[in-house]
Amino acid sequence: MKIELDSLADSLNKVRAYEPGEINIAGNNYVRSLLVSPDSIVSDWPPLKFSDLQINDFEQILTLAPEIVILGTGKTLTFPDPSLINPITEAGIGIEVMDTGAACRSYNFLLGEGRHVVAALLMIQD
Repeated sequence: MKIELDSLADSLNKVRAYEPGEINIAGNNYVRSLLVSPDSIVSDWPPLKFSDLQINDFEQILTLAPEIVILGTGKTLTFPDPSLINPITEAGIGIEVMDTGAACRSYNFLLGEGRHVVAALLMIQD
């Protein structure tokens, strides 16, 4: 599905399109799980699927200094164990969990509002 918000500056890392196995951000295609913020992309984020998530994956998100985190859990919405997201919640940062498609749309919306959002996107599975 192609998504675009024309009001965003071209220099921001907005999600242009997503489909099973691929996400296009700012004209570049990604086929692995990644972290994306308005000004950076971490394309080697370790978890390949939801069951791979570890507490240190959420600690890595903090290095991007988000004001809110959107966690895309793949094709289906799956909530992580609360102990895994402790680094985020203990830092006083909001976290929303949704399927990866919804996470891409929500990320773009918050990006358009000028928020420093970080999307932690597990690749959409077939």
